[in-house]
Amino acid sequence: MASTRIGASRIELSPVGELLAHWRRERRMSQLGLSTEAGVTPRHVSFVESGRSHPSSEMVLTLARALDVPLRERNQMLLAAGYAPLYRETGLDEASMSRVRAALDRLLAHHEPYPAVVMDRHWDVLRTNDAAAAMFAWLLDGADAGDPPNVVRLMFGPVRPHVANWKETGQALVQRVHREAVGGVPDAQTARLLDEVLALPGIPDAWRRPDFVTTPLPLLPVALAKDGIELRYFSLITTVGTPQDVTLQELRVESFFPADGAAEAHRWS
Repeated sequence: MASTRIGASRIELSPVGELLAHWRRERRMSQLGLSTEAGVTPRHVSFVESGRSHPSSEMVLTLARALDVPLRERNQMLLAAGYAPLYRETGLDEASMSRVRAALDRLLAHHEPYPAVVMDRHWDVLRTNDAAAAMFAWLLDGADAGDPPNVVRLMFGPVRPHVANWKETGQALVQRVHREAVGGVPDAQTARLLDEVLALPGIPDAWRRPDFVTTPLPLLPVALAKDGIELRYFSLITTVGTPQDVTLQELRVESFFPADGAAEAHRWS
């Protein structure tokens, strides 16, 4: 357990203090900056981090909001301070999610004849439209997609031979995983996923740096090539606005749009 020394006494950092300090470092924010953003004194922030003051649940949430901590991690901060979690994690198939499922299905259906998928925070595919299902079937050609399919594992695995511009898109995907992580910080499971794929043969060491610049272009389409056909797509990401549920905050819809005439004309059905 980390600790700090105040005069001759030794004070153990509290679990919630360690989490608060972690997120403050991630946000590159000083104790003064956090106190200003949260509307509290720098002394109070210091005391919470050091364990000299035990925060109320309201103070935990105030500091977490000021740091834009994701909902899942806000629950962890509450637990670390001895309080019950506030934010639910509702299964997408539960009855209370019926309106969300209908909205997702509408988005997927309206994007036909172009591919679109719904993913969770770990890049697992939860839903696809018919075009995306056909696209993956074409690329995989009977290979195991995984259960559930994971976009990162697929791109670094069976789909990789069919990406004509793999050198650029593979590295860009690593950058995307970092950039699109909930709260801007990959969680432990996502970090393990990155370690797994970056340890595969033929992956340059430079790809481990998420800030490594790949291209000066405004966007980088993925070029899918197989059976003499090459199709180029770029994608847009849709997230849920003002989520108050962990599941909803972590949902993403990736919609693929044609980046050339061949992809514009291609029909997957």
